Amino acid sequence: MISNVNRLSLAVGMVITTLVGHAAAAPAPSENATINLIRLLVEQGVLKQDKAEALIAQAQNEAVQAQKAASASTAVAAGPAAAPGDVRVQYVPAAVRDQIRDQVKAEVMATAKQENWAQPNTFPDWVSRISFDGDIRLRDESRYYSGTNSNEIVDFARLNNNGPYDVNPNSSTNLPPLLNSREDRENLFRLRARLGMKALISPEWTAGIRIGTGSDNNPVSTTQTLGGGFGKKDIWLDQGYLTWKPSDQLTLTGGRIANPFFSTDMLYSTDLNFDGVAAIFDHKLNRDWGLFGTVGAFPVEYTNDTSTSNGFDKEESDNKWLYGAQIGANWAINSNNRLKGALAYYRFDDIEGQRSSPCEPWAGAPGCDSDGSRSAFMQKGNSVFLLRDITPNPLNPATTAQPQFVGLASEFNLLDLNLVWDTDLPEDFKLRSQANYIHNLGYDEGEMRKRSAGQIVNNLDSNGEVESGANAWMVQFTLGNSLDLKKQGDWNFFAGYKYIQPDALPDGFNDSSFHLGGTNAKGYFLGGSYGLAKNVFATGRWLSSEAVYGAPFDIDVLQLEINTRF
Repeated sequence: MISNVNRLSLAVGMVITTLVGHAAAAPAPSENATINLIRLLVEQGVLKQDKAEALIAQAQNEAVQAQKAASASTAVAAGPAAAPGDVRVQYVPAAVRDQIRDQVKAEVMATAKQENWAQPNTFPDWVSRISFDGDIRLRDESRYYSGTNSNEIVDFARLNNNGPYDVNPNSSTNLPPLLNSREDRENLFRLRARLGMKALISPEWTAGIRIGTGSDNNPVSTTQTLGGGFGKKDIWLDQGYLTWKPSDQLTLTGGRIANPFFSTDMLYSTDLNFDGVAAIFDHKLNRDWGLFGTVGAFPVEYTNDTSTSNGFDKEESDNKWLYGAQIGANWAINSNNRLKGALAYYRFDDIEGQRSSPCEPWAGAPGCDSDGSRSAFMQKGNSVFLLRDITPNPLNPATTAQPQFVGLASEFNLLDLNLVWDTDLPEDFKLRSQANYIHNLGYDEGEMRKRSAGQIVNNLDSNGEVESGANAWMVQFTLGNSLDLKKQGDWNFFAGYKYIQPDALPDGFNDSSFHLGGTNAKGYFLGGSYGLAKNVFATGRWLSSEAVYGAPFDIDVLQLEINTRF
């Protein structure tokens, strides 16, 4: 649009400048300068041929008449004879100048209306302040399980969702929900589709909304498994936020926001969004150094104010929060090497379970007072314990039902260290080396036993001792001609290794592909990507993992996918 305005404005300026007789800017003198000018406008598409011919004829006639009528005054005004090098400009009558001006204006406005760049009131103002983006991913996924895996691994996430489950073998006739650990799942056709809208409210304020697919409301994946009798698929609110940017260095945002921290998927899935508020700063110290950081507060879960929907007993409010703070730096070591590092601290308040006071569900009690301390979402791997302290029925204590939920045994206060080193290699190759180390400062086996009253039900060795740990680490290397895969022909290969002890981090928020999510997992992953077109790339990925402690549980995952973004 701007180029059209400039081109046509330049043409108008040339007409006006030439006609008013600025000799210094005129071309070489000629008897038919006006005619040449009009013909030039025709060549540029400003005037049409038939109208130009009419103007030329009229200009010639009026010029002849004006020259005869004013021959005496013209001779006096001309002064002495022209010296070599002087420029004489052809006289153009005022009527002709006005007509050319009106004609040029009409042609310019017609072009503007046709190309829709000179009608500011054609669309509402908000249209120019709204932008859209999105992405679609098609994936074929296969999951392979070792035939030597244990087939008695309890699915505690499903137990909490569908429970409570009676753990007393004398009164329960059903098995607890178990994880699939031996039956392969091949060629699962899966879709991820997301569409976002961003609105510029003012120079400092923006708002955004994004919707996405997903098989359920879990926080770590917007991937939808297709099939299901061709039934329609769900759409979820993936993001909704308001952002204030008072300066180039500081951003304040709140709502349901993208992950504001520099992290890896070992801790936070790439699909994870945060509910809460965050302040993000980014300050460049000089040409080579820059500082960045984030602080934020995020409500993980609000406990219900009653133990059940029909209960008279009220629970004390015991909301679960995540508080995070991170400081980092960017260092341009030289023209070929760049280093980025950050240290973060994450405190998960009240995410651990609580043992209830004595309760009697068998006597009609609607629930127990610590039921709300169970996690809203789990994957697998964390140490868990039975939440309810159920008093046996004195009339039949051996067969008293023990309907139970489970809660996390450990606290989670994490130190998270991240390093990324980007290197430009010969032949236009690029190498990214990445490392991540996490340590749970809240891990304490003695406190876990005390909190659980000895009722931990997993991650135990043959002697009943806790078999867990507080550390996790990963390394990854990516090599190719591009790390971002934006255009056709871009490619890279990647490989890495992860080691995650059971209670190094909460199992509910990390990548759902490696070991199919959660903790108590170790293994490698590798793959490659290739740009098929601008913003379209294909990826193949193989992830192989096994349990760190406990019963054998090996899982291999193959993912073949096409990604697009727009």
